[in-house]
Amino acid sequence: MINFIDTTLRDAHQSLMATRLRTDDAVLLAEKLDKAGFYSLEVWGGATFDADLRFLKEDPWLRVKRISQVATKSKKQMLLRGVSLVGYEPYPKDVIKEFIHLAHRDGIDIFRIFDALNDINNLAFPIKEAKRTGAIVQGAITYTISPIHTIDYYIHLAENIASLEVDIITIKDMAGLLDPLTAEELVSRIKEEIKIPIGIHTHDSMGLSTATYYASAKAGADFIDTSVYPLAYGAAQPAIQSVYYALPKEKRAEINLSIVNEVSSKLKELLSIKYTREFNPHLQVPDPQALVHQIPGGMISNLLYQLKEMDQLDKLDEVLEEVPKIRKELGWPPLVTPISQMVGAQAVLNVIAGERYSLLVKELKAYIKGKYGKPPGEIDSELRKRVEMEEEPEMKKLSLKECEERLRSIL
Repeated sequence: MINFIDTTLRDAHQSLMATRLRTDDAVLLAEKLDKAGFYSLEVWGGATFDADLRFLKEDPWLRVKRISQVATKSKKQMLLRGVSLVGYEPYPKDVIKEFIHLAHRDGIDIFRIFDALNDINNLAFPIKEAKRTGAIVQGAITYTISPIHTIDYYIHLAENIASLEVDIITIKDMAGLLDPLTAEELVSRIKEEIKIPIGIHTHDSMGLSTATYYASAKAGADFIDTSVYPLAYGAAQPAIQSVYYALPKEKRAEINLSIVNEVSSKLKELLSIKYTREFNPHLQVPDPQALVHQIPGGMISNLLYQLKEMDQLDKLDEVLEEVPKIRKELGWPPLVTPISQMVGAQAVLNVIAGERYSLLVKELKAYIKGKYGKPPGEIDSELRKRVEMEEEPEMKKLSLKECEERLRSIL
């Protein structure tokens, strides 16, 4: 039986409107979605924490609390970036532990935990802490395509993640690259060899998502992610309104589409009146070039937003061409947060400056030094030498207790 996970309140607006959906509107929509019959609602994590603080000037903790108060039937889930939590760099264990326990306290029932490099060492501690809360834990495989990322690579990774005693393994295809035939083979082998519930998360970047979900269901997948139109398709997930009818009745959980359509009508109203600047309908169109640049939906919407603010939107194609070059030089890392941000920022710098690596993003330097974990492949030797030549003193990272003490002394 296929269960549906709704992403409207997290990944869908992250992918199509640069994570700008305000808390009041999210709460309004959550109350309706809660009655539609979804297995869970993805409501937090990813870029929502940063966007709340930086752009919307809202309290992200209040967001999850308010949503949890009105959505009482469906499970609430979040996307956790492994040891980077909802940030862009690895955090100390005491911070990770406290964050996960507070998130669960405030309403998170399911943690989907991934690592940008598929480094099992970056997954072990967050998964352990999430399990300790009593929450359901989805261990995520970050899916990408490269000479290194073969089917056997993913099966071996799935075995390692399963050994951490996760409840579900989710294939996280953040750039919409997973085609139906590969999905069918991957799901079949994981189900056969590891025997664990499996979820599929994809985007419609290549226009393949509905076919990929159908093939995954045929192979025995247990969960798929969808969103509510008009926050669907292209850089986001496919719409539940379509996917629901693409699956055989006997293989799908029941969804109340009348309620879904109410949510859809409210979304159309909000996007046409309140979010005309933030919502980008061009991102709803599949991009055949996605197979080349492999840029995930959320990253594309943010690149567009940044270039537009810099009045450099005409440079988008050059930036998209630069991204895969940088990725190869970094050892083929999957383009997902926080790697996608540093690669995107470096690509913009390279193009705007007119010279490659005339300036290096500090996070990229940290990646090359191994601060984010083990890269899938070899880093370009010239780039590595360049970073070693620019050796800088490292600031000591404070523990959570030290941070609290300093804050008290200031306040």
